[in-house]
Amino acid sequence: MTEIPLSRRSTRVTPFLAMEVMERAKELEAAGKEIIYLCLGEPDFPTPEPVVQAVSEALRAGETSYTHSLGRLDLRQAIAEHYHRRYRVEVAPEQILVSAGTSPLMLLLFAALLEAGDEVILPDPSYACYPNFITFYDAVPRYLRTRPEDAFQPRPEDVRRAITERTRAVLINSPSNPAGSVMPAAWLEELADLPVPIVADEIYHGLTYQGEERSILEFTQDAFVLGGFSKTYAMTGWRLGYLICPAQVVRTLQSLHQNFLISANNFVQAAGIAALRHCDGDVARMRQAYDRRRRHLLARLPELGLKVERPPVAAFYVLADARHISGDSQALAMEILEQTGVALTPGIDFGPAAEGFLRFSYANSIDNIDRAIDRLGDYFGRRGWLP
Repeated sequence: MTEIPLSRRSTRVTPFLAMEVMERAKELEAAGKEIIYLCLGEPDFPTPEPVVQAVSEALRAGETSYTHSLGRLDLRQAIAEHYHRRYRVEVAPEQILVSAGTSPLMLLLFAALLEAGDEVILPDPSYACYPNFITFYDAVPRYLRTRPEDAFQPRPEDVRRAITERTRAVLINSPSNPAGSVMPAAWLEELADLPVPIVADEIYHGLTYQGEERSILEFTQDAFVLGGFSKTYAMTGWRLGYLICPAQVVRTLQSLHQNFLISANNFVQAAGIAALRHCDGDVARMRQAYDRRRRHLLARLPELGLKVERPPVAAFYVLADARHISGDSQALAMEILEQTGVALTPGIDFGPAAEGFLRFSYANSIDNIDRAIDRLGDYFGRRGWLP
């Protein structure tokens, strides 16, 4: 077979370990092993009925054509109304770009912002895919190590010290993955005064259980905000997200979107309108269920000797310290999967600061969480890992 040379940038993209764990779990499941999935951030609730009804009606009405490359105007208006209602900020529909999830929007955004050798400051740990969006453009992820006592959120003074002449953006995530933490409003306000743009991933907004989540747009209009429907509305497979950006860069991002993605699916955009306008009650019920699971999981983790210095208050993750067991979280997660059938995500997926940690997702039932903890307790006991 003739060798096919691959581009250097494509070979720099590292595997997404949460998906690697899930894919191995699927293989084991296909071979007859019972798996309990606590590895992925995917809601286990059905998509709310108003969303399903809206897409059904849109399909019957023939809404299957291309839309405006920025997205349907009625959806962009609904997003703008949501930000005014929820955060009291004014966003023009013309500042909003809708696409097939936030991942392609990150690709477009960093294509617009970065040249080779430029830097983006991002917390360590943070969402596993962030660095690959940056290195794909021959730019440099400048990791800012965060602290467990700060719930792995970056302190503004540390961010300011990390800025160099090559810094083109600061990437933040609140509520966060993997720590489930919320950045204090005072920290957001300080970050808004930095001399470089803030890119705020707000995909977990709507899933906060203690305290208050705030949008960076409350403190500056010059930020880039990533948001979407996957997590809050149990719409992961619908692939619908949006980017709110300063007016001066919209045309550039629109041109990129026209060329590389054209538009998000018309009928799926109709579903997004229904989610924003008719699903507050559904979101509240899911949020209450997640909160019960969160508290239940936090109460049981000490049985395993796994420590959580700052309990999560949002999203659906717990980042638990297992460094006393192993300094190789990937090997540990795979061993646990093979031996117990419990799928967890290794902390190293999220950066060096999370090495030795394991991320538990509580986007699963309390019954399954209990079964997972029981299995882990039995196995940890046999291995001599229990306190």
